Amino acid sequence: MTIPPTIPAVRFHQLCVGSGDPVLFLHGLPTSCHLWDRVIESLCGHFTCIAVDLPGLGRTPPFPEGFRRLDAMAATIEALRIERGIEKWHIVGHDAGCAIGVEYAHRYSQRVGRLALITPSVFPDLKPFPLFEVLRKPIVGEVMAPAINLLFWKLVMRLALEGATTRLERDDAVRDFHAPFHGLAGAWRLMSLLRWGDPTEVLGSMPKHLSELLAPTLIFHGTRDAAVPPAFATRAASLIPQSEVILLDAGHFLPMSEPAVIARELVRFFNANRRLETPRPAIAADSRLTLA
Repeated sequence: MTIPPTIPAVRFHQLCVGSGDPVLFLHGLPTSCHLWDRVIESLCGHFTCIAVDLPGLGRTPPFPEGFRRLDAMAATIEALRIERGIEKWHIVGHDAGCAIGVEYAHRYSQRVGRLALITPSVFPDLKPFPLFEVLRKPIVGEVMAPAINLLFWKLVMRLALEGATTRLERDDAVRDFHAPFHGLAGAWRLMSLLRWGDPTEVLGSMPKHLSELLAPTLIFHGTRDAAVPPAFATRAASLIPQSEVILLDAGHFLPMSEPAVIARELVRFFNANRRLETPRPAIAADSRLTLA
């Protein structure tokens, strides 16, 4: 299956490292594939780990539809699978990456072995982060974008990652996440990205998709998550036919605060599946994750 002609091709910035069954990692808003570094460092001895910067984030150019059309986003992921010559892979998502992962698993179920959802922002009653809600308002967002952009990256994101990593790792991550949003143009770019649509419309089909998922699914959530209610994890598990939930005493950015736990549980969960079709040996595409 190829990407529909009405959907422009996306050249994802991506890293690929390790060997074994392929696993695709999808980050959320407004982060990048850097989110997965410590998880992948533990997993690359077991799996071929592929992490992408989603459109408009990290080093991947913006996508005309943004995050408004999950079907279009899923089609671009499928095009990436075809490009890499992968028969079947596991999918791991965080935050908004979970919604993309669920959409992909719904539309391309035969291409997904197992699915892991970390902080699943997948329900239509999702409430955007308060600062982001301001940016989503016409006129008000345009006026407030520079101040909110500065406040978010200088204070809010750093506080959210406090204790999750060392100060050096935190600074490195924030610098990477912030890169597309520097300056006045970057502030408006963030505003535009966050105007991804009404959750009741964009995520309206998610409950039905969850109930129809064929892939066994592992769900992680932090009990101290201030951005996405922990109840979303148990709600998702109640709908997905084959699922299990792991609740951790942590906040929103679990891939950074709990990488060892997540990596260990993913190895257990993925190895419970029969071995997938493995692609050609991967070459590290990011110096941060180059194997010794």
